[in-house]
Amino acid sequence: MERTIKIGGSELRMRASALIPRLYRFRFGRDLIKDMSQLEESYKKALAVSEKENATDEERKAAQLSILDLTIFENVAWVMAKAADPEVPNDPDEWLDSIDGVFSIYEVLPQILELWVAGLETTSTPRKK
Repeated sequence: MERTIKIGGSELRMRASALIPRLYRFRFGRDLIKDMSQLEESYKKALAVSEKENATDEERKAAQLSILDLTIFENVAWVMAKAADPEVPNDPDEWLDSIDGVFSIYEVLPQILELWVAGLETTSTPRKK
């Protein structure tokens, strides 16, 4: 599945396919499925606290995405962008530097998670019911 996502001042194609976990594992030595689960859980926690009107400063600080979460997000975004467009730089740092402006993880991450989940859905129908 492929989708165009707006990041900063740029529109970038991203692709979720069966190849993405393999590319991620070979490039970063980590399990994409575990990392995406962790990232989604952290994001939902942060979102729940941010929507809570009477959240304390301590709750807000504890719910912020960690450096590891941000790194996972950047790496996943790069792998999906690279899979969709071979012209994307071969290094995530170069790719991030090529994006115009600064972007919010809270705006882009939901789109990446949605693309990831859509790519996981099966198109086959079960034989037995």
